[in-house]
Amino acid sequence: MISFTWFPETGVAGTTKDMDVPERWFEINGYIKITPDNIIKILNPNPEFGQNVMTSLPMIIAEELDADWQKVMVEMGPHDNVKFGPQFTGGSNSVRMYWRPLREAGAAARHMLIQAAAQSWNVPLEEVTTKAGILYHTNSGKSGTYGDFASKASTIPIPTGVKLKDVKKFNVVRSSKKNVESLKIVSGKPLFGLDYKQEGMLIAMIEHPPAFGMKLKSFDASETLKMPGIKDVFSQKLYEEGFEQGGFDTRTFNDLLVVVGNTTWEVMNARKKLRVQWEPAGDTKDTMGGRGQKREVIVPGELESTDAQLKKLQEYANKPAQQLRKDGDPETAFKNAAQIIERTYNAPFLAHNCMEPMNFFAHVTAEKALLAGPLQAPGWSEPTLARLLNLPADKIEIQMTRMGGGFGRRAYGHYLYEAALISKKVNAPVKLVYTREDDMTYGIYRPMYTATYRAALDANKNLIAFHVKGGGIPEHAIHANRFPAGAVDNYLAEAWSIPSNITIGAFRAPRSNFNAAAEQSFLDELAEAMGKDPIDFRLELLKRAKENPVGKNNDYNPDRYAGVLELVKEKSGWGKPENKKYSRGVAAYFCHNSYAAHVVDIVMKNGRPYVERVFSAMDCGIVVNPDAATNMVEGAVVDGIGNAFYGKLTHKDGAAEQNNFHRYKMIRHSEAPKKIEVHFVQNDIDPTGLGEPPFPPVFGAVANALYKSTNKRYYNQPFLDPSVQQNNQAGNKKSF
Repeated sequence: MISFTWFPETGVAGTTKDMDVPERWFEINGYIKITPDNIIKILNPNPEFGQNVMTSLPMIIAEELDADWQKVMVEMGPHDNVKFGPQFTGGSNSVRMYWRPLREAGAAARHMLIQAAAQSWNVPLEEVTTKAGILYHTNSGKSGTYGDFASKASTIPIPTGVKLKDVKKFNVVRSSKKNVESLKIVSGKPLFGLDYKQEGMLIAMIEHPPAFGMKLKSFDASETLKMPGIKDVFSQKLYEEGFEQGGFDTRTFNDLLVVVGNTTWEVMNARKKLRVQWEPAGDTKDTMGGRGQKREVIVPGELESTDAQLKKLQEYANKPAQQLRKDGDPETAFKNAAQIIERTYNAPFLAHNCMEPMNFFAHVTAEKALLAGPLQAPGWSEPTLARLLNLPADKIEIQMTRMGGGFGRRAYGHYLYEAALISKKVNAPVKLVYTREDDMTYGIYRPMYTATYRAALDANKNLIAFHVKGGGIPEHAIHANRFPAGAVDNYLAEAWSIPSNITIGAFRAPRSNFNAAAEQSFLDELAEAMGKDPIDFRLELLKRAKENPVGKNNDYNPDRYAGVLELVKEKSGWGKPENKKYSRGVAAYFCHNSYAAHVVDIVMKNGRPYVERVFSAMDCGIVVNPDAATNMVEGAVVDGIGNAFYGKLTHKDGAAEQNNFHRYKMIRHSEAPKKIEVHFVQNDIDPTGLGEPPFPPVFGAVANALYKSTNKRYYNQPFLDPSVQQNNQAGNKKSF
């Protein structure tokens, strides 16, 4: 047996062995506390679900504070949107949103400590310097730790407008630091919502209708109540009639049938004994608020099936649509074209499938409420919760646990509200738990999408017009002002959508995850028709967008976009003879303020396509924690490959046909690439987001590599599903 540790002495905050932490802390500001023994505690403001903000956000503070990282402890901050700001994890906004505030917090704290030392030593403020948590006055030879002056510093008013450090002098940011929670994770310490326990806590589960478009009619719980450990069975409305939902609220099923008992196992078994009658819900009306708007939404009551949904998509695709952007005269350009290439792309609903199913703890009394669990947007959920419970916000405490995956799914707080209402009803602390089947059939899916792309070429195979028309259930995915908008003289973007009772929500890089797949696949096929290398073709368009842009609303930077393409071209050895054994595909995309490009290398393995290597290039501005950033891109690549190959959720008469992993295929370990090589464009731009941008172009790169491998173009996701691909080629070859 060999003893070893995964946690070296250097670069790990908060893991010092047997650290004797005094009980007394001096609060310097909302984010920073220091003990007399010079241990620094930094509170992380944002929820954590694997993107490592528990490490990267405190690193930003530690950089400006000039702290010794090994003397830093990190804790999850409480929900407090006054002290900590939005506290929203999503949209690749964590680092981008907190970059400036956290730097200012660290710089202000350092200034306060310097001021305290200068007053104590009776020396000029500008003569006091810091290094790694130590204050120095060189002329007198005096020095002291931050802890020596923390008490005095805590009484000094927090300054504003303190000068920030030159980014070229960073020594914490831009250096790799180990995950501050690694030891807790691998040693099984309670971190996640499912780990949360409280004395006297009961377990609750919800029996929801078997199909979208159904509702509870009646139930008989007599046999359920006879089961061991069962405390109560009751029905409960989530929202009363006319309740104004917030911007991230939803109600898949409004009438909840709840089983409450002592343990998860007892409740699961007792729930099977329920005798329930369901009935058609009919059209329902939701009152939606949020973002300064209030509107009535009619939700259709039909029982939807995938086959019928596909037919609807085809019907709507032939109808007039909403014009989102128009440059030049695309109608005339298409009319006069020597060649028109038209392709249609389709993608199904997708389930988020967080490894930790939905859960939340709630203890609600007449005076206050305590809630704890995995949640991406506590600030968005709190106002709705306050109205549902009829409690003021200052009487509601939300504790944020680590999340076992989020991907957008946990931005929607309905499961938090459900837990709170159940606790209030039974007058006891309760943890609501979803099974995998509950989660996968409850909705909040990635929408079902379609898009048709058309390109007009002149007699010399020059691109003279570009048209995209997309739709979806119940939203479209078109970003009208993104590339190649701005690079083509005649450009048209249109969109439409079909109402549905199947509830949807943000899915990693919402809308972009489909838009990039379709657009980047089409650009590759277009490049081939024009006789151009796919990377060179994209670079030509970007050069045009830079030097002579069309329109004024292009929301991408051509230089940064071209930069990731050039970097991935270099690092992948694009076009080099030694790589001819691979079927190679490329794609690039801009979303969430950052730029990503991938080259995917496919080989055949046991008669099936296998992504053996991936080269990735990212421009997300300053990279706070390089190792963690690399992990993020690697995860996005594997996630993208799995969804591109297998991701599919279908419905029959309103019921989800996939309810667990035996029917909803996920990528397996043996199918992950042997090599994912990640490179970052080096610049001094403020961070612009990383969690979502690497994901969308993976789909297009995989599709383009598959074409090289199989000599077939892939228009329908998932790419390796035979039932989807049987119509992949037929009816889609519109080139004339």
